[in-house]
Amino acid sequence: MAVELCLLLLLFCGSTISEVQPIYKPPPGTLDFGFVPAKTYDTGAYHEPGAIGILFKIVHAFLYLVQPNSFPQDLIRKLAQQQFGNSQGDYQKAIYYEIGFIVSAALGLLFILLLPLVGLCFCMCRCCDNCGGEMHQRQKKNADCQRSCFATFLFVASLIISVGVLCAYAANQHLTNQVRGAKKLVNSNFKDLKIFLNDTPAQIDYLVSQYNTTKDKALSDLNNVGPVLGTRVQEQLGKEVRPALDAALTMAGAIRETKEALENVSVSVEVLQEGTERLHANLTDVKMHLSNTLSDSACNAAQAASTCNIIRNSLSQLNINANFSGLPGVNSQLAKVNDVLKIDLSSLVQKGYAAFNDTPDLVVNQTRNILSDIKSVLESIGSNITTFTKMLPVQKIIADLMVYLTQSEAYVQDYFPVMEQYDFYRWLGCLILCCMVVLILVFYYLGLLCGTCGYDKHASPTTRGCISNTGGNFLMAGVGFSFLFSWVLMVVVVLTFVTGGNVEKLVCEPFEDKNLFKVLDTPYLLNQHWKNYLAGIIFKNPNVNLTFEKVYSDCKENKGIYTSLHLEHLFNINELLNISMYTEDVALRIEHIQINLSKIILLDEIGKENLLNFSSSGIDGIDFSAYLTEINKSVTKVDLLSFANDLEARADQLPKGALENALKGHSNNIRMIHNQQVVPLEQAMSTLNQSIRLLKRTSSELMVKVKNVISAVNAAQNLINNNASQVIVQETKEYMDTIIGYFEQYIEWVKESIAMEVAACKPIANVIDTAVDIFLCSYIADSVNTFWFGLGGSSMFLIPAIIFAVKLSKYYRRMDTEDVYDDTENGNNGYHKEHLYGIHNPVFTSSVEQW
Repeated sequence: MAVELCLLLLLFCGSTISEVQPIYKPPPGTLDFGFVPAKTYDTGAYHEPGAIGILFKIVHAFLYLVQPNSFPQDLIRKLAQQQFGNSQGDYQKAIYYEIGFIVSAALGLLFILLLPLVGLCFCMCRCCDNCGGEMHQRQKKNADCQRSCFATFLFVASLIISVGVLCAYAANQHLTNQVRGAKKLVNSNFKDLKIFLNDTPAQIDYLVSQYNTTKDKALSDLNNVGPVLGTRVQEQLGKEVRPALDAALTMAGAIRETKEALENVSVSVEVLQEGTERLHANLTDVKMHLSNTLSDSACNAAQAASTCNIIRNSLSQLNINANFSGLPGVNSQLAKVNDVLKIDLSSLVQKGYAAFNDTPDLVVNQTRNILSDIKSVLESIGSNITTFTKMLPVQKIIADLMVYLTQSEAYVQDYFPVMEQYDFYRWLGCLILCCMVVLILVFYYLGLLCGTCGYDKHASPTTRGCISNTGGNFLMAGVGFSFLFSWVLMVVVVLTFVTGGNVEKLVCEPFEDKNLFKVLDTPYLLNQHWKNYLAGIIFKNPNVNLTFEKVYSDCKENKGIYTSLHLEHLFNINELLNISMYTEDVALRIEHIQINLSKIILLDEIGKENLLNFSSSGIDGIDFSAYLTEINKSVTKVDLLSFANDLEARADQLPKGALENALKGHSNNIRMIHNQQVVPLEQAMSTLNQSIRLLKRTSSELMVKVKNVISAVNAAQNLINNNASQVIVQETKEYMDTIIGYFEQYIEWVKESIAMEVAACKPIANVIDTAVDIFLCSYIADSVNTFWFGLGGSSMFLIPAIIFAVKLSKYYRRMDTEDVYDDTENGNNGYHKEHLYGIHNPVFTSSVEQW
């Protein structure tokens, strides 16, 4: 009943949450739903035994030697199905599997049967002065060596027995300590189970509340339909609209640049024409004055004649090179461009930009009524989820489970004192068994101590001291108690060995490697009519593939109970979380969005006519080659600065006098002409060069360029007027997918949360681990196995201890008769045998000494 209630609880948990939140899916962006609230469980289902764990490992290794066979799944299945023994090989397989335990138990039974019988015979034999009962010791040369060896062997055997009894005592005490501390672990498990139940409603409420995150994001996009949908439409149309407007705006800039270039050409040509005329006149005057100077009689002198002739021959170079007077004017083209600029084309293009950029506002205005309907749909979805959640009887199921859990906890709490009382009896019984061994050890240790300390090698066997004789008596007392107690100890060892060993091999090890779950999951094992027992219990449908192993593994990984128990067979959240249930109305309303963009005018007819006027302005008819020909020439035929420098150098070659000074004056005049007239002309030529080249580039295929711009604008306008509806439909669908994507994220998050976080069933796995792995295996089985291992080892070593103690006691106890010592006998350095000399020295001995 409890299991069914638990499953139903988680099932309803899953159903409630199923219509609540998502966590991943990023068409527009990933929504953040936070973390499902979950408290930390206190129980750590792992036991660390501490130092005694070394003994546990040794015992496990010993059990592996005794029983190395793998887990007999087939035999266990047949036992569970009551089919064991139907085939002849079943008993052989069972014997083969248990052969190690059978042989060990048989040896233990032989020990139990034979040791008391041997003790009885040994007692009777000694009473007849046999088996060492005769109080006479025959001396040998190696008597000291034998005594030392017997004492050493007995001491070693006693040490081993001591180690074994310490192991047994440690295991006994460890089990008691763990039983006393088990209450805290049990309480921790019950606390986790209560947290598990109490947190589930809060987790469900959190999943439901996170629908608001989805709704708020969807409403945010709806409220910002302009920036969202309008911007998407604008971006799609802008792939053609913006390049067209950019080209028109570039052409408007080209018109302004053309006007500036034409003005520069007109001004520069005028400046160059006037400047070259003035330069020509000045250079003519310089040549005339130089000719007059060179006509001076001083040039006829022998020293100056050659220099003057050279200067006279170079005068022809003082002349202008470029002639700008014949260049055609550009006034007509400039006038037409000025007429074009009377219309501000840039302003017209900017109006087109502004109209296109108003697309989001157009979308907002034209979708206002539809968006209000969508918002009402979203609100109704939220109210439906809340209503459905309240209809689920989650609280009632949890309350029933909590009552059952409280009753179970009360029962366990009431049973704990009884368990502790029984454990005390068990502890006391095991302690008594350990004390039996300790009593034997006490006699052996006292016998060794007294015998070793009181032994006098110079004393004869009949004159040994009291301490030595007492040591021998202690050893024989230890032998007597060994015969009395050993069979009792071995009975306990055999029983605990068979029980604890098989629990370890048939329960603990299969539980650890999950072979035990595989047996439990065998079809028709626990119920001959059910294929899967767990599914039959929970779902009343044994054909559902639900296994103990899978449930335990999932809970061990702290997955949600909905996933662990496959509660979809009771309640399929995929049906509840069908996205079409919640988004069909939203999608229908979004699909009905109609947006009209025909009011957007990118460039009116005036702007287009303005572009055509610019293309026919005539700038392509300018004679650019004539301009470039003159521009590429230098202003003068010779560089005036070089000419002036050369003239001055030649004047220095003349004799000092008026002729030299006159030539230097002419050179300075030439330099002044260069600086004042040639340099400005060169600057004007540079300006003219840049303007002419710009006009040449602009005029190149100007008509084609303008027509291309107008065609691009017309195509973009046509797209807006005629084909925008297709773009709007496409973007509206993507916008709808974005809105629906929020719900899909929410649904996926809910599914993931139900599967992994809601009602995480780690406490259930912890309860199983606590009951089997910790209580049964770590606390009980390991402690019991270590107890019989220590006690059994001590019991086995009682046999050699008995032999060595009997042998050694002969060297410590006072004898009744002794051999006579003879110094004259050749070859005999010790005591002679009594029967050779007939000497008899009877001594009255007590019954203890007869031992």
